[in-house]
Amino acid sequence: MAREFQRGHKAKISDLTPGTDLYVGVQIAAPGLTFDISCFGLDANEQLSDDRYFIFFNQPKSPEESIQLLGAQSGDTESFRVTLDRIPANIHRLSFTATIDGAGQMSQVGPGYIRIVAGGEEVVRYAFTGSEFTTERAVMLGDFYLKDVWRFAAVGQGFDGGLDALLKNFGGEVAEEQPAAQQPQGAAPSFAPPPQAAAPPAFGAPAAPQAPQAPQPPPSFGAPAAPAPAPQPNPQLHAAPTIAAPMSPPAGVVPPPAPAPHGQPPLQPQYGQVPGQMPGQVPGQVPPGAPSPYGQQAPSPYGQQPPGMPHGVPQGVPQTGAGLQAALQPYRESATGQRWTPQNQQLMRVDLTMGGMPVLARQGSMVMYQGKVDFSYKGAGFAGRIVGNTTGQEMQLMRCSGRGQVFLAENGAHLHSIELQGDGICVSAENVLAFDESLQHEVRRIEGHGIPGGALFTMMFQGTGTVVVKTHGVPVVLPVTPTTFADCNAVVAWSAASQVILSSQVRLRRNAYPGHSGETVNLQFRGAPGNFIVVQPYEV
Repeated sequence: MAREFQRGHKAKISDLTPGTDLYVGVQIAAPGLTFDISCFGLDANEQLSDDRYFIFFNQPKSPEESIQLLGAQSGDTESFRVTLDRIPANIHRLSFTATIDGAGQMSQVGPGYIRIVAGGEEVVRYAFTGSEFTTERAVMLGDFYLKDVWRFAAVGQGFDGGLDALLKNFGGEVAEEQPAAQQPQGAAPSFAPPPQAAAPPAFGAPAAPQAPQAPQPPPSFGAPAAPAPAPQPNPQLHAAPTIAAPMSPPAGVVPPPAPAPHGQPPLQPQYGQVPGQMPGQVPGQVPPGAPSPYGQQAPSPYGQQPPGMPHGVPQGVPQTGAGLQAALQPYRESATGQRWTPQNQQLMRVDLTMGGMPVLARQGSMVMYQGKVDFSYKGAGFAGRIVGNTTGQEMQLMRCSGRGQVFLAENGAHLHSIELQGDGICVSAENVLAFDESLQHEVRRIEGHGIPGGALFTMMFQGTGTVVVKTHGVPVVLPVTPTTFADCNAVVAWSAASQVILSSQVRLRRNAYPGHSGETVNLQFRGAPGNFIVVQPYEV
């Protein structure tokens, strides 16, 4: 039985099916619209570093054929074959997308889905509708991503712009489409079933129920399609190169007005005349040939663009130039289709529409939000306040819910999102910025005799979700060994399975002499291989 996913749901492929030879079907349609359904093979930086792994209608398979475009079949608008154990090591993510070819918006689409079929049986389906989108012209439907093992995530994230904009977002280049030589039709590859096979292949998707019709020969699943007709002269919209015209010419120098002769006062305007206006001149009008006032642009005849102004730019708009656009480009919002997306080292973006789950964040950490988001006070209760005040692990939180994106930051601290999948992590409350409400958290005591200042406790988070940790500077992650010690004022977090005890460097004999090293209390970590600690280059 297929598992029904909602937006933001994730699962290991091994939990869905033991197979690695998968069928991915996409169904999306809207009256009068055509769609381009593609697969982007991305590297560890989520960039299309090798354009041979951009699988679309003009490039239907990857070099080693681990990703293949199969076409429309079994009720799906488009389908793919993905062989996970053949994907090269440099490919860490497969992003399946749908873009509108031409005019239109994603809000116009009807009910659609992306599904995974293994062994002839549908194992997972993520359904969506056009009501989840607005003016977007592209949507990232679902991802296969490698995180120790291959996993699947239902994304459902709208994206402004078409296929060109999506390609640029993944670091690709938009090139002019070259007419491809028509491939002769040959024998079906070894993946296709034999023509006399009556039952569908194990890899194939289950056929959609159809009305009785005249008997037809069985489909050759996976075989190359019949030769397509010759391409029309009119190219596809997304194949045309994007040409960016310069926003403005090199700015000229406007000469200042000539000063009055030495020793003479400047001429005073006549009654009703604006200073600097020539006699008989209409206010606001610049005489022909005269320079414009400083900081203003000379008017042009009606119906004509000013010299140097790009076509289509309204008059009166400052000529910012392509240089400004290029300068702002590195700082634009980054939408990767994930619930938590770092915009830079100090700013984190959370998409509340993915997963439909509220977020608990430190009060006052919101710097901007988009959409319909509700912020409410999140109290810890009487018992929680008593424990927080006693242990020093009290967190002043707000609850962020609704449909939109919230940007979080605090005092320029470095932010790091840590995704938990049933495991746990210990973090001091002072170093927690935000976390998913689905995570369980409690105060945990550190074994030992005491730490100066009373820091005997920490917060432990466990479950499935993400916790955002803030640090002063770039931290370092160290493995836990029997000889791992860390300053209690510099430790940020550690794995919940680690054993932590206090190690005091104070000696009575040393205290008999003036002065000491300043390193009096440390934390000693013990645990099995795989445990870790996170230390920041700063002492609280």
